Amino acid sequence: MTEHFKFYQNSQCEYFPCHKTEDKENFNCLFCYCPLYMLKGECGGNYIKNHGIKDCSKCLVPHGKGSYERIMSKMKDVVKKGSDF
Repeated sequence: MTEHFKFYQNSQCEYFPCHKTEDKENFNCLFCYCPLYMLKGECGGNYIKNHGIKDCSKCLVPHGKGSYERIMSKMKDVVKKGSDF
């Protein structure tokens, strides 16, 4: 069974890669916008606070190897957070 759905790369995108990386070949664009952003401090990523705003510009969590599994493991938290509104 193939799992090609876990990886997508758009090397023709004008922003590719959107984060500095040494490994462009394995840069995963599947989660172009990180669905974990709304989890704030519970996202598990490498963000910083920049003037009180979450800055993910140096985070490669959604773009690295194993990113699909990592993101999907937190989607229940995203759904719960969304249903709280």
